[in-house]
Amino acid sequence: MKPKNTQEVTAIRASGQMLAQILSLIERMLEPGVNGRDIDAMARRELKKLGGKPAFLGVKGGRGVPDFPSSVCISANDAVVHGVPTDVPFASGDIVGFDFGVLYGGMITDAARTFVVGGTPRTKAEGRLVAVTQQSLDTAINILKPGVKTGDIGSAVQEVLESHGYGVVRELVGHGVGHELHEPPEIPNYGIAGTGTILEPGMTIAVEPMATLGDWKIVIDPADKWTIRTADGSLSAHFEDTILITSDGAEVLTS
Repeated sequence: MKPKNTQEVTAIRASGQMLAQILSLIERMLEPGVNGRDIDAMARRELKKLGGKPAFLGVKGGRGVPDFPSSVCISANDAVVHGVPTDVPFASGDIVGFDFGVLYGGMITDAARTFVVGGTPRTKAEGRLVAVTQQSLDTAINILKPGVKTGDIGSAVQEVLESHGYGVVRELVGHGVGHELHEPPEIPNYGIAGTGTILEPGMTIAVEPMATLGDWKIVIDPADKWTIRTADGSLSAHFEDTILITSDGAEVLTS
């Protein structure tokens, strides 16, 4: 990844703030009875008012897979990521991940939050899953600075999640982001400290822990060919932020 220049950093900061505003609106809108398509429509409408464009809408699906039809990935319960919004109403206690990307000034940011519909999890274990996955992201962000390696990030995330017995999804990774939605380097949520790509000032990366209450293996839903679910049907949580590596630390762009 080529470090971003001053003009690019200005644009990606603005992109990140738009994204943070939309995620906040999603959290306020989410309640029992609301459905994913309504939330997706709101996100498109409000982002247009802010002057940004959805980065996920129309992403190419590849051979036999349609282009992504929505602006927000909405993944409920056993869905890990890349969920296609539907008109099925959310129920109280559902665990729902919202992954959103914004394009502004030629620069892309990417972030995700997982919320419990109605605010009260069905069980303490489900509530802990969401809280600890958020904690694993915070732990990784706290170590970011020039000289840190991608293996340090993965190791930090893995240590938090596995200490609670959670599955750490291995086939999906964090990544560089900026000019493209996915740029080098790949940032797995597991790894060996002291290995991997070295972070430099001006790099912008997306760190995104994905955890499950069961096994880490995943499958693609054959119905929409996009939604990625846990293979064992266990519940999942997903958090993500876009972060700028600065001269002496890191700046979260999507908070």
